[in-house]
Formats: sequence, C-alpha cells, structure tokens
Amino acid sequence: MNTYDLIVIGTGPGGEKAAVKAAYFGFKVAIVEKEKVFGGAQVVTGTIPSKTLKETALFLSGKYEKGLFGVDRDLKHEASVEDFMFRKNYVSDYAAKEIKKNLVRHGVDIYLGEASFEDAHTIHIKDESGSKIYGKYIIIATGSYPYQPKNIPFDGNRIHDSDTILQITRFPSSICIVGAGVIGCEYATIFGTMGTKVYLINDKEKILPFIDKEVSTHLVENMQNEDIEILFNTSIESIKAPQTDKDLIEIKINNGKTINVDMFLFAAGRSGNTKALQLDKIGVVQGKRETIVVDKQYRTNIDNIYAVGDVIGFPALASTSMDQGRAAVAHIFQTKDLENLPQFFPYGIYTIPEVSMVGMTEEDAKANNIDYLIGKARYADMARGQIMGAKSGFLKLVFRKEDLKIIGVHIIGNIASEMIHFGLELVESGQNLYSVIGKVFNFPTLHELYKYAAYDGLSNLCGHKIKP
Repeated sequence: MNTYDLIVIGTGPGGEKAAVKAAYFGFKVAIVEKEKVFGGAQVVTGTIPSKTLKETALFLSGKYEKGLFGVDRDLKHEASVEDFMFRKNYVSDYAAKEIKKNLVRHGVDIYLGEASFEDAHTIHIKDESGSKIYGKYIIIATGSYPYQPKNIPFDGNRIHDSDTILQITRFPSSICIVGAGVIGCEYATIFGTMGTKVYLINDKEKILPFIDKEVSTHLVENMQNEDIEILFNTSIESIKAPQTDKDLIEIKINNGKTINVDMFLFAAGRSGNTKALQLDKIGVVQGKRETIVVDKQYRTNIDNIYAVGDVIGFPALASTSMDQGRAAVAHIFQTKDLENLPQFFPYGIYTIPEVSMVGMTEEDAKANNIDYLIGKARYADMARGQIMGAKSGFLKLVFRKEDLKIIGVHIIGNIASEMIHFGLELVESGQNLYSVIGKVFNFPTLHELYKYAAYDGLSNLCGHKIKP
C-alpha cells in the first residue's frame, strides 16, 4: 500500500490547489479523481462552461455591439447549437488538460477511480485493481451535484438539471427555469439572449435575495426587456413529460395556470457529493443536503480529515474553493503563509448584464443600524460607456456618513466581475470617498465610475450637487 503525507479526493478548484500547494512544499501527495475529465464542476458542469456560454451568447446574438453607432447585428436565427457549444467545449477541454499538467508538473501521484474510506487514513479506489492508499491527512474536495426533487421526471433530453442542460443538441424555442438563484438567473439571461422564450419561476418575491435590492430590481428590468417572464411567489405543482418530440412539456403552477414549454430546467440548489465516500464508516459529521461540517480551518470532526469547496456548502465559488484548499494545507502542514481567508471576498454573477458585489448592501446597513449614504454612477454617462454603447448599468458605493468609509460596492453592467476588484480593495482597506476621488484612472475607462460615484456620494452628503 502506497503511503502519502496527503491524499486529496477530487480535482476541482479546491482539490487541485490543495494538492499542488502541499507538493510545492515538498510533501508526498496523491489525488484521486473518479471522472475522466479533470477539474470538477469548475471545468465540466459549472464555472467555465456556463461563463463561456454567456460570452458565446453575447457574441452570436450580436449584443456586444447592440446600439453601437446604430449597429444592431442580429445573428441569433443563424447561429447553430454547434456554434453555441463549440467554444464551451474548447475552453473546458483546455482547462482540464492544464489542471492535469499542473498536477503532474508538481509530482502529485494521480489515481483514477472512485474513492471511499476504509478507515480515517485508508482510501479504497474503485478501479480495475481495487487499490488502497494510506494518507496521514486527507482533504475531501468532491464538489456537489444538482438536487433533483422526486416529483420532476428528469430525462436529460428536455427536462434538465444544471448539469445536463450543458449537453443540449438544439436551442429550445421556449424554456421554463425553476429557481431564481445564481444558476437560474444566469441561464435565464443566456437563453433569453439567444432568442428563447424564458419563464423564470421564483418562490420568493425577489430574485437573488443576497444582493443589493436596487441592483436586483435593475436586473429584473433588464431581464423583462429581453422578454424573460419572471413569476414571483410561484412554485410548480406538477410536470407532465411529453409523449413525443412534437409535444410540449405541461407545467402546472400554484396559481392555477399552466405553462407549456419546449424544455425545462430545475436550478434550485445542489447537494454535497459525498454518497460514494462512505463517511458513515468513520463518523464524519454532515449537514444539510449531504454537505460536510468543518471548522474555520476546514477540519472535520475527525482530526486528520479536512473538506473544502462546494462539498462544505456556502459560498461554493471556484475562487473561494481554491483558497480554502490552500488554507487547509497551511493548517495541516503549518506553512504559515495563509492562516485564514480574508473577511471580504467579491461575488460575481455572470448574468447578462453581469452583477458583482463586495461588502454590505443597503439592506445590510439598515439591519445593522448604520447611518449610511450612497453614491452612484451610470455606465451611460461615462465616455467609455458611450463608446461601448452602454444603455444601462451602474456602480453604487455604500458609505458611512460619519467618516465616509466605503462599506459596500455593487455593480451591474459590462465586466462587473472585473470591475469589482478595485472595490474589494476599497472595502478591505477601509478607504473613504476622498481616497477614491484622489485616484487617477486612465481615460476613457469604466473605472471612472468609482470617481463619479464618490462625487455623487459627497453631493448626497452635502445636499447639493458637486460638479466632478
């Protein structure tokens, strides 16, 4: 039996970075992967595929140039599903190969097969040889899988979860999406951009309830302008699968109405991918939906076993998963380079338009009894925004009145997920409006949004408009 300082289960973002970091510091590391393609949801079913589809949808529909110099290129009726999926497959394949190369380059031993625990140190690998390996420490990074309610007749053909939707072979003429969280909203805008009639069912009165309410409202307006029909405070009662390819899917909702659509997507939650691990053998404590309970160091209730990434639940982001893996290794081997993840991290939602945020929303500030004000700047008012043909989108600063300290940054618009990182620095380092006004940005750039939002904040503070 081969013996290792560390065994990592799963090659997703958390698993890969944990394995590579431990190997970098000279420890003997093995990684186990059950799939033929490396990278987990980051590469196969989530982060990279869906974000690539978003960019592809923008390009194929001509939305990158819509309104620019009067140009309104409309290619959506000519684009094929092969065009739509080509770039996604290319980028995902490249990323998977790079992950494997990185593991090999760092001397990590790779085992292909499904892992399960024999005891707290021994991993059985379900492969042709049925091999076993021993690890002084073990990190579980097995990710998650789509939650599938029993009353929905999933078939992977026309009735999908968030994994199988990536394998469609044609564009649906219409689609009903259940779940107005991140995944549901992203796919709603992708399909809406491609000309599909979209019904988005949300059992709450607001989509994306954790983001700033004004940003959420603006996103809803954009979605409705793309003919995406959002049904708030609504849930499905039953789904009747089509008998033939020509039949539509019949969906009854709780207001007594029926929706007939070409395809259906359930995107309301995921569960920890832990079934095959046989965690009951060693007594690892689990939480809701098969997630693994960990402490601040990502250690389970078993001292030598850690867990990172989607398998531990929120925030379930590729970015945080990577650093969770690195932090777990830092605690295991006392490398002293990453004690804890930072308090603030950016959240990116790859809808059309993008949404990104860091820090407190207005609602958070109110709930915490903070005396605050806001400052806003619109994309359409910036020279770069006008060059790009932007007709909507804004950047919003939330700041304390007493010292003008910026406590939240919220952006909706083109490349919001890129723009947020300056905002992260502002919130993380406790900077105020004057520090933003004192910065010099390239002209014309979208980063001017920060300066104009800061001036707007000062205007709100003084009660009259300050000319920037």
